[in-house]
Amino acid sequence: MAKTTLSTLREYKKDGRRFGTITAYDAAFARLFDECGVPALLVGDSLGMVMQGRESTLGVTIEDVAYHTSCVSRAVANSLILADMPFMTYDTPENACRNAALLMRAGASVVKIEGGSWLCHTVECLIRCGVPVCAHLGLTPQSVNVFGGYKIQGRSADQAQQLKEDARALQDAGAGLLVLECVPAPLAREITSSLAIPVIGIGAGSGTDGQILVMHDAFGITPGRTPRFARNFLSEAGDLRAAVKLYLDEVASGAFPSESQSFF
Repeated sequence: MAKTTLSTLREYKKDGRRFGTITAYDAAFARLFDECGVPALLVGDSLGMVMQGRESTLGVTIEDVAYHTSCVSRAVANSLILADMPFMTYDTPENACRNAALLMRAGASVVKIEGGSWLCHTVECLIRCGVPVCAHLGLTPQSVNVFGGYKIQGRSADQAQQLKEDARALQDAGAGLLVLECVPAPLAREITSSLAIPVIGIGAGSGTDGQILVMHDAFGITPGRTPRFARNFLSEAGDLRAAVKLYLDEVASGAFPSESQSFF
């Protein structure tokens, strides 16, 4: 298996090849995912909830993500490594560049930031400094207190239009990937088809180029309530490696997520 790059994912989009991605936080699972052929791994600030026992991602620090990124990077040969920039670590372009450098030095190949077109200048600055960017729109967990909870985004006409405009603006600013979280499936499909960059969905239906799941959701060990868009592949497959293969196969065929795991 050749090493995955952003160019690889763009080729997947061009060829209509759906791909599955997953979160990773340590060397053991990162190696397993890499050996199973998962093209991209996200060291997510979700680690605050699934690894640290927090109620949200807001308490995660850049040092936390850098540490887990270094653990993952030492175990991976082929998967592309994305790393989340935590809450308030990219509030200015200068802070974004300084903090992104920590993640890149730890082994990330792409950094992910949450927010709309107000981040375009930050994206441009990161790209100029040699840092590839994945944008994140829809339900952005770092803004949970602004949203008043974990709520579906883009259901009103105004919200949908804003998401479409933000997605285009972030692509034009240089973002190489886009994550869409918890948005109506028809809107996610429309945004995906309108962009040249790959779009990865989570709770966004099957019309995106790729899918991502928190690994704990995919294996049925999520603390607390399991999200509607998740599926326990481990209970179906009975083995971790078989579960990862089932997940990748179901994404590739379009069987996952199903309508019952999507929003409309």
